Amino acid sequence: MTIHHLDCATMCPFGGRALLGSGGALVGRLVGHCLLIESGDGLILVDTGFGTGDVADPARLGAPFRAAVRPRLDLAGTALHQVRALGHRPEDVRHIVLTHLDLDHAGGLGDFPQAQVHVLAEELAAARNPANRNERDRYRAAQWAHGPRWVEHKAGGESWHGFEAARPLPGVTPEILLVPLIGHTRGHCGVAVRREDGGWLLHGGDAWFSRGDVDPAARRPPALVAFQRLMAADNRARLHNLERLRDLQRTADPGLDLICAHDPADLARLAAPRSG
Repeated sequence: MTIHHLDCATMCPFGGRALLGSGGALVGRLVGHCLLIESGDGLILVDTGFGTGDVADPARLGAPFRAAVRPRLDLAGTALHQVRALGHRPEDVRHIVLTHLDLDHAGGLGDFPQAQVHVLAEELAAARNPANRNERDRYRAAQWAHGPRWVEHKAGGESWHGFEAARPLPGVTPEILLVPLIGHTRGHCGVAVRREDGGWLLHGGDAWFSRGDVDPAARRPPALVAFQRLMAADNRARLHNLERLRDLQRTADPGLDLICAHDPADLARLAAPRSG
């Protein structure tokens, strides 16, 4: 079993590393860290980043988003093209497991129309019926206008390190769990993947934005701290889950690796394909 770590949503907002913690002096760098997992049931993609439709028509991302984060849109960076570059066919992607449906995580859904798309039911409900301007801006129906093969999940009956969980792909190797981490969005979750060595990788999506959010020894970039508060659908729930993740980081065994979607350091550390 091999896990590929892909950047499918590079963004270069102004502010530089003093505010964002990464990038140059004036222009920062955020990534869209996606996982491509070679499983016993074909390929599994965790999040999709931007898709070919976003590259062809950047306007569908909205002018405010493009101005704020300055996405680097190119075909080579899409999950579709990276899957092909690794020697696979797009139809080999059997399952897409989403942390949430924000436009920088769900843009590639249309590039894999044959895949089942696994998401928490609360997240799909929020995307279909946005309750306020924040939700109207973050969800882009054009990204799923093709009619994905949605598979909705509810947490319960499973537990992972003290968190409720749902098992979207029973019987499939590797073991994968959806771990609700509500706050950034109404149905946000992490995706836990059991490696062959028995350890776990938790892709926390946007439950945190930099290593400093979960590791007290690391710096917390001020711009990202403010942005997380601004974008939270439920900031109290977000902070509660963030504290639980900090506890997990402090107490977990060395076989547990916590990563988030937008920290370039996480991606750089894990970018080389690894078995298990």
